[in-house]
Amino acid sequence: MAAITSTAIAPSAPAEERMDPKRVFAFLAMVFGMFMSILDIQIVSASLAEIQAGLGAGSDEVAWVQTSYLIAEVIMIPLSGVLARIVSTRVLFTFCAAGFTLASALCATATNIEQMIVYRAIQGFIGGGMIPSVFAAAFTIFPPSKRNIVSPMVGLVATLAPTIGPTIGGYISHAMSWHWLFLINVIPGILVAAAAWSLIDFDKPDLKLLKKFDWWGLASMAVFLGTMEFVLEEGNNKDWFNDHHIVLGTVAMVIGGAIFFWRVFKVELPVVDLRAFSNVNFAFGSLFSFVMGVGLYGLTYLYPLYLGRIRGYDSLMIGETMFVSGAAMFLTAPVAGALSNKLDPRVMMMIGFSGFALGTYMMTGITADWDFYELLVPQILRGCSLMICMVPINNLALGTLPPDRIKNASGLFNLTRNLGGAVGLAIINTMLTQRSDDHYARLSEQLSWSNQAALDWLASVGANYDSYGLDGTAVAIKKLSGVVTQQAWLLSFMDVFMGLTILFVALVFMVLLLKKPKGAAPAGAGH
Repeated sequence: MAAITSTAIAPSAPAEERMDPKRVFAFLAMVFGMFMSILDIQIVSASLAEIQAGLGAGSDEVAWVQTSYLIAEVIMIPLSGVLARIVSTRVLFTFCAAGFTLASALCATATNIEQMIVYRAIQGFIGGGMIPSVFAAAFTIFPPSKRNIVSPMVGLVATLAPTIGPTIGGYISHAMSWHWLFLINVIPGILVAAAAWSLIDFDKPDLKLLKKFDWWGLASMAVFLGTMEFVLEEGNNKDWFNDHHIVLGTVAMVIGGAIFFWRVFKVELPVVDLRAFSNVNFAFGSLFSFVMGVGLYGLTYLYPLYLGRIRGYDSLMIGETMFVSGAAMFLTAPVAGALSNKLDPRVMMMIGFSGFALGTYMMTGITADWDFYELLVPQILRGCSLMICMVPINNLALGTLPPDRIKNASGLFNLTRNLGGAVGLAIINTMLTQRSDDHYARLSEQLSWSNQAALDWLASVGANYDSYGLDGTAVAIKKLSGVVTQQAWLLSFMDVFMGLTILFVALVFMVLLLKKPKGAAPAGAGH
């Protein structure tokens, strides 16, 4: 499929080059809607303890406040492409914005954990429809010459929202109460829905497609993606296949997946059109998006885990420390946009992946004393590198597809990022658990009765507590166990950061396999 440079398009479409202000405002409203939807994945992560206390839930139950949202969202994201073709972007986006707002209000009224999980699932499912619509609009309503402005904006929102989610969540739950994590969506949500209904006019509905809609495909996709997300999210906590729920989930995933893929290649109007993967640029872009999901969600999880578990930070302190990455992304977005017009996208991706690898490599030297300043440079590298990667990846994946394929393709593209996050978190959690157990066992072996330094430490600490009238020996042994546990965790963090470093170094070499995209710059990749 030959890509056309922007200069080739310009003479034949002078009107298109002058942006219609109505479409620009419509697009900005859509971007804000997407920001709310993605933000809500992570906004509760720093405040789960407050929600747990407020609803009287167990620690394993409260995790479902996040998991139910993710499972529902993952089902809706690929489905939104075919829905937009049937009912139009205007109807779909307005419905999603209004439904998301209503579900947010319901979440704030929840009085028990069961209600909260149901409302969060509704919120995630309906909100998920807003995300691909924005990517599709960015690559259909704007001429290629404007992509160096539009693409960084979309990339910034998609990556900034999950990064600053814990920060915003921490501030809101500290300043007010956890209810405001959801109530804060209501007024912006109403405004976005009103703007979407009155301003969006990108396409027309095609209700005839409803007769061809593949309901069996939808059901099998929901089972396949929903159970996959469940298995990945819960697997490590439940010791994988030693738990019968995980085994049942895996069986359902395999059966659902088999039916889904069979339907996709058999029916006239599949729920998800996988033919987009026949475009080499889209296939590679989706692969890179998957790995960026691992890095984006993985590090948004690892930094707060370290700060909470090792440093003992509360949600507000974690949020303030994590703010650096968000600020770095925000400041890098215009730079990434400008570079995308001047640099080969492959060079941009190599710079971004190298920066990411350097940031995670620096984290392999982590100690129990690392604080804001030690985490500063790795976080800046992560934020800047994410933006420098995201712009060319978006352009590579969606920039050379014909307009009629972009709606479906943008759903698939966004799904890869979310699945990358789910797979990444499952692997990271499993690695942390297994490696910390291994390190604990190895460190414990060193603390035998033949280790004079350990005996001296126990005697010294024990004598100190004895002087206060306590059982010094018991306290000292307990404290030594705590030190060993902490060091085992630190060593497992180092292992995970080294694994991420190797992954991103491998991506640098993978970019070398790509052919240079046609057109001088990614902005020149036309329809």
